[in-house]
Amino acid sequence: MASSFAPRGSIVALVTPMAASGALDWAALQRLVDWHAEAGTVALGVAGTTGESPTLQMDEHCELIRRVVALAAGRLPVLAGTGANATAEAVALTQAAYEAGADACLSVVPYYNRPTQTGLYRHYRQITEAVAIPQLLYNVPARTACDLQPDTVLRLAELPGIIGIKEASGDVERVRELLTGRPEGFLVYSGDDPTATQSMLDGADGVISVSANVVPEQVAALSVAALAGDANTAQTLDAQLAPLYQSLFVESNPIVVKWALAEMGRIEGGMRLPLTPLSDGHQPTLRRILAEVGAL
Repeated sequence: MASSFAPRGSIVALVTPMAASGALDWAALQRLVDWHAEAGTVALGVAGTTGESPTLQMDEHCELIRRVVALAAGRLPVLAGTGANATAEAVALTQAAYEAGADACLSVVPYYNRPTQTGLYRHYRQITEAVAIPQLLYNVPARTACDLQPDTVLRLAELPGIIGIKEASGDVERVRELLTGRPEGFLVYSGDDPTATQSMLDGADGVISVSANVVPEQVAALSVAALAGDANTAQTLDAQLAPLYQSLFVESNPIVVKWALAEMGRIEGGMRLPLTPLSDGHQPTLRRILAEVGAL
């Protein structure tokens, strides 16, 4: 499948704004999309883990993708999270994203049921054969308890509809292995902020970033430098952001990033159970770090 989805740089793993009640906040979503369109972000990742996809109902999930496509209005490509641990559900979500006008889909490794590598291959092959939209694999074993091995990734990379991967293992050697073995045109994005700079310097195409929710301009600038091979600038910016990377995961994502955005006045900060608001004990440190990186 020929694909026009090939952004290089900082792709935000966008939060899903919610009111205190848990209702989706469309006005805040508009503000976030506009901000990223102006801040150097190269694509919007919607309805992924950071977007609280596990607690979205099917109709909400599909409406969220439709809204982001409409709000982006062609300014930024939209990467829609459509993964599921049931292949049929992943196909249905991918079809909905295709109909909504998403530019590509991000499909997380099936979680909890822990399929074999053969099962993973067949899962992704079935999705890409069912829906004619470019698809990125998403490997995040710390979340899914299942690791998509490089050999399986490279086998899947031969399928026409599979155009890349978000590799979020945090293992730079894993990323290097994928970069070495990938076919021409196969995209490799880091999904791990602390190691993303090194991965981009090694040849990765960008980062799908949680931190970009909070400091989009800085993550974009870092990515531009790294992709240009300017290691000194990229590593300097990376070191400045390192405390933020760590702080955003002191509790499960997206608890902290939603608290940070609420503190910044960008969103109301609501979320859905079983996630709960950031513990009071972490807030002073987070507030200090946000000020240090210029977010407050």
